[in-house]
Amino acid sequence: MPQADSGRPAQRADAASNRARILASARELLSTTDPADADTIRLNAIARRAGVGQGTLYRHFPTRDDLIAEVYRADVDELVAAARALLSEHSGLDALTRWFDRMLDYARVKRGMMAAVQSGLSRDLTGQSLGRIGEAVQLMLDAGKADGTIRDDVDARDVILLISYLTRLDESEWSERARRPLDVVIAGLRP
Repeated sequence: MPQADSGRPAQRADAASNRARILASARELLSTTDPADADTIRLNAIARRAGVGQGTLYRHFPTRDDLIAEVYRADVDELVAAARALLSEHSGLDALTRWFDRMLDYARVKRGMMAAVQSGLSRDLTGQSLGRIGEAVQLMLDAGKADGTIRDDVDARDVILLISYLTRLDESEWSERARRPLDVVIAGLRP
């Protein structure tokens, strides 16, 4: 059987479409559910929203954790890829500012995901993604340092520590408070 780029066997078009709809439905439910209630999201609700049967969902994702982990990994992949794409069109600081907008969406979903999975899987996923996200942040910081838009004395760990507040916001304050501290971080990164 031919291999897909991810190392998994290539899927038929309808199977790939089902998988994509399942992932999109899971991501949507996770992003609109209060993290305190995230562990109550049922797989049958995701299957129904995706327009597939439960058997189809379980063929792609045997467990709830498998599904949530794949949504999380896909979001990390998008964030990491966005750094290079943004740098191809913008200065280091402008790329990082636009990347922060994407980070807001990611963090909102991540809050629900981390609440929905058991702590062991949560630590594993976070450990895998922080390295890749840190590399993406450092790439933009280095570009900003080179073009003079970002101060020389910051690194990716500084930025990740500063933006970690996003995982601590309550849903009730998200609209009011999520963006403003990022603006403060951006101002602090200027030389």
